[in-house]
Amino acid sequence: MIKNLSALDDGTVSVSGWVDTVRDQKKVQFVVLRDESGAVQLVNPRSTDADGQVVADEPATSISGLAQGTFVTVTGQLKHDERVKLGGIEIKLATLEVVSAAIPETPIAADSSLDKRMDWRFLDLRNPKQNLIFRIQTTFEHALRTYWIEHDFIELHTPKLMASASESRAELFEVGYFDTKAYLAQSPQFFKQMAQSAGFGKIFEVGPAFRADPSFTSRHATEFTSIDSEISWIDSHDDVMALHEDLMVAGFTAVKAKHGDEVKALFDVEVTVPSTPFPRIPLAEAKEIVKSRGYEVPRDDDDMDPEGERQIAAYVAEKYGHEFVFLTDYASSIRPFYHMRHEGDASITKSYDLIFNGTEISTGAQREHRIEVLEAQAIEKGLDPKEIGGYLDFFRYGVPSHGGFGMGLARVLMLMLHQASIREVTYLFRGPTRLEP
Repeated sequence: MIKNLSALDDGTVSVSGWVDTVRDQKKVQFVVLRDESGAVQLVNPRSTDADGQVVADEPATSISGLAQGTFVTVTGQLKHDERVKLGGIEIKLATLEVVSAAIPETPIAADSSLDKRMDWRFLDLRNPKQNLIFRIQTTFEHALRTYWIEHDFIELHTPKLMASASESRAELFEVGYFDTKAYLAQSPQFFKQMAQSAGFGKIFEVGPAFRADPSFTSRHATEFTSIDSEISWIDSHDDVMALHEDLMVAGFTAVKAKHGDEVKALFDVEVTVPSTPFPRIPLAEAKEIVKSRGYEVPRDDDDMDPEGERQIAAYVAEKYGHEFVFLTDYASSIRPFYHMRHEGDASITKSYDLIFNGTEISTGAQREHRIEVLEAQAIEKGLDPKEIGGYLDFFRYGVPSHGGFGMGLARVLMLMLHQASIREVTYLFRGPTRLEP
């Protein structure tokens, strides 16, 4: 790998990679070769005859015909030279083998539109910034998984084909299923709650979720990776928030330690490990704060809107110097039937949204585990108990108090790296008008 060359002594080496740039000069040729780990400069002094004329020999002839993106394998003499700007090393070429030639005219360029780059995603992903995004994703997920495993959580892989809705019918993808129909799971909600009834105690899942939401915003997708966790024996949604904080600290700590310098170099962003506890603001209070800043949420329901989220995030950044804030105690009118409501005030739920850099990345709550209350709340929300009978059965044979959250992975990465769209941080994006590549 190219990243390992700097640790080697001068001498013969062999590397493979994509041709990034070629400078075909009269007396010497330079090639920048890139693989998934980095880039290195190749140098080939041109041969001349007795009259001083350049000779068309190898590998000079092959170098002259190289197109960007051509994959080659080269051998040559590694030399450490601090004058070389690219890593302080270069390779003096001996041989060059074209493994796979690229078409000279590439379909995308640095100034291509995001949609065009998505059409040619495999080429777009060769960009070092894009490569880093998915190494960060790997590190972040690994840190979360390490935390879960070290704290005795059980990993689940829940089904993505369901007989009934897990959230609401409004955003369901319906698919044919033999002689009946099924739905793509909007979340693993029902199944992670089943695990609490089954006695698993603490569980997690990282997997796909599907929402038939015709949104074209920078933060919505029809298929996304959901990070979910659920725990038993909680006293309130505060316990879920504490778990959520620990996980975010673990993930950001790992990313900063492993990739912080690269993130700064390529994205000009400082990865900040959040301090705990995160600020917590009840939604009603948050709306008043936003209003005092000159913005009144123009919604007919009781929810916060995106601009309100940005405003409250700005307030938290100014007052607490924090990138995260929990908005708590959402109205029951806008929360799912399985969110537990406050004792003495059924109009608000024991739930929260986690806002990161002005955008909601997660919803969490204590769940309602009392079957008679749960069934009544389902009916109130317009659900037929018979259609969710299998789910309601989870609560008929004893279940502990429990709660959890679901979080969008792409949103976390987008906001961590200050990117404008989740399309940038999703390997292959799926939206209302995109099913390819």
